[in-house]
Amino acid sequence: MTGMLQIKGELATYYKETPRKASTDWPPRFMKFIFHLGGKNGEPVTELAFLDARRLGRIRLCKSPLTEPPISTLGFDPILSMPPLEDFKQRVRKRSCPIKALLLDQSFSAGVGNWVADEILYHARVHPEHRCNTLSDENLENLHQSMVDVCRIAVEVNADDSKFPENWLFKHRWGKGKKKHTLMLPSGEPATIKWITVGGRTSAYVAELQGLGTNGDIEGKDDPKKRGKRKRKTANDSDSDLTPLEESADEETEKAPQAPREKVNIKKSKYFTAVGIATSGSRRITRQMSRMSASIEK
Repeated sequence: MTGMLQIKGELATYYKETPRKASTDWPPRFMKFIFHLGGKNGEPVTELAFLDARRLGRIRLCKSPLTEPPISTLGFDPILSMPPLEDFKQRVRKRSCPIKALLLDQSFSAGVGNWVADEILYHARVHPEHRCNTLSDENLENLHQSMVDVCRIAVEVNADDSKFPENWLFKHRWGKGKKKHTLMLPSGEPATIKWITVGGRTSAYVAELQGLGTNGDIEGKDDPKKRGKRKRKTANDSDSDLTPLEESADEETEKAPQAPREKVNIKKSKYFTAVGIATSGSRRITRQMSRMSASIEK
């Protein structure tokens, strides 16, 4: 998704396998720019091209990449530098956003993408919209372990999804319900996979295993101080049970009050009645209005 490198005279490096249509043509297609690496003592110059068909990749020239942004701003690596459980709990609980949004935040943990985050939450039995600062100790312990396990297994099989365990949500989450899935609950009954948008990304979860608190509220949301701000869910609402963000006071003050409409006293007459009828847009009524106006003028 973020491009690749190709040396002149060689095939480009591909993540999984080199496609049959790959070629050594130079300059290569979708080339963004070419590095010319000069040789010493008369050695030939090496040309290295950066290819990026989707224009998602970036190239930065840094003196010390590990100590300069953006790499220095990345969070912990779930495999190489997973924090201890107590440290992990503190990092999560100081945030109030939905847990799915936090897992996608690369400044919190580096390398966790959309489906990986859903997989972690599925195995931890945590709803994607559950607020970080309301997670229980059990929730956080499950998240900590699931984060390690899911990332470790995915890396061990070199991201070959055909080798992912059959009980992973990944095997059944695609299609948004258009395709039948075979994911089963521990009881042996079919699982219900739902999709919502959290953190700007489509999130899949199993309703029976990743439920919300009582009365459809996220656990910990039923705070006496917040009861006055709760909003009932209507039939037109989406699958999300989060209360929509309320309009801020600043936005309310920015709205200029509408001036009262001036009342106009219009005498009733055949002419004005005809004009009012004509606004309906009907051609037939428009013609009637014209005839009526002509008769009034006479």
